Amino acid sequence: MVLRWFKEATDLRILARDAAVSIATAYRYLHEAIDVIAAHAPDLSDVLAEGLRQGWVFVCLDGTLIGSTRSAALSEAGHDVWYSGKHKRHGGNIQVLTCPTGYPEWVSDVEPGSTHDITAARHHALPALYPAAAQGLPTLTDKGYTGAGIGIIVPTKGHNLAPDNQTRNAMISALRAPAERANALLKRTWKAHERVTLDPWRIGAITAAALVLLHLQRPAR
Repeated sequence: MVLRWFKEATDLRILARDAAVSIATAYRYLHEAIDVIAAHAPDLSDVLAEGLRQGWVFVCLDGTLIGSTRSAALSEAGHDVWYSGKHKRHGGNIQVLTCPTGYPEWVSDVEPGSTHDITAARHHALPALYPAAAQGLPTLTDKGYTGAGIGIIVPTKGHNLAPDNQTRNAMISALRAPAERANALLKRTWKAHERVTLDPWRIGAITAAALVLLHLQRPAR
């Protein structure tokens, strides 16, 4: 039932009918299965240690918005915390780490869609990325991570940049280009991931489970 939900985003009422269970039971089964699968998602420190062992020369970090249905959760200032002004839609911010080939290796827990990438990274990723960078494994990111710190390589902002900076930016973009497929793999492989209809706080577990399922389909290296 859970695989059908991930792959086809099948309505829970249909899944309940086909499994001859109540809708409440179908929801319980789905949540339990998501948690069981998500528990096998890799830890960031383990991913970085394996990358160092394999001789990766860099990793890439990028944020993506996993769309969701509307949420009435408001901040103290009265703003809709799940609404992303950048993407003009509701959803959750997930940080995705890829290997040099652009394959997703790790995903963070969810933050509300209004959270900036660098804020989410500081909470979920940077504490592990700094030690890895000190051991020779830097992280490439986009301009949204400006100010992230030593070992986090960000393109230079500004117009009319000096040739050296333009070349540096072009090199960072070229190295990061394969990582653009990571978010597409997570979203397009699992249709339920395109727009989550469950509680948006479940997006983190759903994404972790989607990563585990994606890794099970990964070609042998």
